[in-house]
Amino acid sequence: MIQLRSMLKVADNSGAKLVQCIRVLGGYKKRYGHLGDLITVVVKDAQPHAQVKKSQVLQAVIVRQRKETRRSNGTYIRFDENAVVIVDRKTKEPKGSRIFGPVARELRAKGYNKILSLAPEVL
Repeated sequence: MIQLRSMLKVADNSGAKLVQCIRVLGGYKKRYGHLGDLITVVVKDAQPHAQVKKSQVLQAVIVRQRKETRRSNGTYIRFDENAVVIVDRKTKEPKGSRIFGPVARELRAKGYNKILSLAPEVL
């Protein structure tokens, strides 16, 4: 459950290290974001001379969350951290060329196949 002001780790090589959620997209009163949801974030910590800068407002997709998610077959999936991948605002393609760590299978239903193909492991 990612909500307003949640601090998230960035799981790609776009240059951002830590971001803060400032809006959960997808509805007028949507309070929480879950796996595969699009959120608006602000960069709080970034690498020097990188593609994204500190205090830049971007869009990102949630790829890992600590709150468990129930799947249709009855199993649950839970990760050790909350993590996002920064995406382009128009095309919804990832800004980075690499993804670090596992990502959830729920992204396939949301149409983020490029993120799944770049990820080293899909759980």
